[in-house]
Amino acid sequence: MAKSDHAEFIAFSRRIMRALSTRLGQADPEDLAEMIELSRTLDSAIGAAVRAQRANGFSWTEIAAPLGISRQAAQQRWGKLVDKDDDK
Repeated sequence: MAKSDHAEFIAFSRRIMRALSTRLGQADPEDLAEMIELSRTLDSAIGAAVRAQRANGFSWTEIAAPLGISRQAAQQRWGKLVDKDDDK
């Protein structure tokens, strides 16, 4: 998949999230719980992407650099997820 394909998909996802926040701004407060669950889903998806990048040979330095964080910070945040998969 080309990088531009990813950029378009990410932009689409951002538009959806902005629209959702507008809709939830007019909804019952209990509906906010659904957006919180989306946040958890996104965190899980990020972890899965990091695991896949590590499985495909990317170093912690390569993963961390575009995020503007150190190799150590990336490994501290997602390393346990990757290590857990390595134990299987």
